[in-house]
Amino acid sequence: MTDVPFSHYQNEIYLNGMAGIVPEFPIEPSALEAAARERFSPEAFGYVAGSAGTESTARANRDAFARWQIVPRFLRDVSVRDLSTTVLGTSFPAPVGLGPVGVQGIVHPDAELAVAHAAASLRIPMALSTVSSYSLEEVAGAIGDSPHWFQLYWPRDRDVGASLLARAKAAGYSALLLTLDTFILAWRPRDLMNAYLPFLHRLGLANYEGDPAFLAGLEKSPDEDPTAAILHWQSMFGDPRNTWADLAWIRENWDGPIALKGVLHPDDARRAIDAGVEGILVSNHGGRQIDGSIGALDALPGVVAAVDGRVDVLLDSGVRTGSDVMKAIALGAKAVLIGRPYIYGLGIGGEAGVRHVLRTLLAELDLSMALAGCATLADVGPELLTQIP
Repeated sequence: MTDVPFSHYQNEIYLNGMAGIVPEFPIEPSALEAAARERFSPEAFGYVAGSAGTESTARANRDAFARWQIVPRFLRDVSVRDLSTTVLGTSFPAPVGLGPVGVQGIVHPDAELAVAHAAASLRIPMALSTVSSYSLEEVAGAIGDSPHWFQLYWPRDRDVGASLLARAKAAGYSALLLTLDTFILAWRPRDLMNAYLPFLHRLGLANYEGDPAFLAGLEKSPDEDPTAAILHWQSMFGDPRNTWADLAWIRENWDGPIALKGVLHPDDARRAIDAGVEGILVSNHGGRQIDGSIGALDALPGVVAAVDGRVDVLLDSGVRTGSDVMKAIALGAKAVLIGRPYIYGLGIGGEAGVRHVLRTLLAELDLSMALAGCATLADVGPELLTQIP
């Protein structure tokens, strides 16, 4: 439980208004995205905001949240609220973490360092993408003793994969998110119209260019021959040959908690448990990988039922508001990870922008729980919701 309720951010804003001070950054999610569209380069905005194909999966994520409605309960003591939880052995002050988003340097020069500082100021767990703009060691230094996880894009070169995992463990990353759904990049029209893939401009490759196993495959340093480094990365980024049996290799190289990111089918959830992982992240990559895929929240109940409490279940993709978080928790997630909103905050305001986005989301979650009659996450169950056609 926090000493000061998250909802106090609302009071802070209103009290500042008495001195004529209004929020520097947008409050409403669509306004935040609109501000990012104006601030970012067309290429960067397309990369962050875009999704696969017709972007129907991104819309499905939001539609899934809209179909569930909260039915509040009253005359319950919600004067003191505790939003805390524990996921994959990590303490969360609220059921919200920062999901792994790559190449953050395309929206702000401080990139993951600014995000790490903002996350640490609130003790909100942060997951770092493999394709970060700063090395995993630099980000770990910025976040200090605040909780942090590492996300792995499983490379074709196993020596590079093992080296990345060893470095992450040494740097204090406590849990691993293994992304399953991005062994190849999807058809993304916004990026294609801009002919823009940031990695081919040597962006987001900090973890590779500082990795001894990666460098061992180059005749010259990336600075001396950047094209060779880019092509070397491109040749190993993903491996479509991997199967469930290959998860044994991940376990051999990571002795902490593992969550599989991208699970949407109950049978895959069961196979994940059979493989001995500790968590499942229900996700469709924010709609970025398959056009016409099931919305993440629509997939959540089936996965939760299949898991039956044996491992921790998280959710990302489409989370924008405090009530979205409540709906995910009510349907069985232990926590959610957000993506695009904090990247919009980063791009328009650096560390301060990320902190604002987090405080806004947490305040709305705190207030929504109180107004729905929930003092703790244990009060947020399926009986709180009703589904509309």
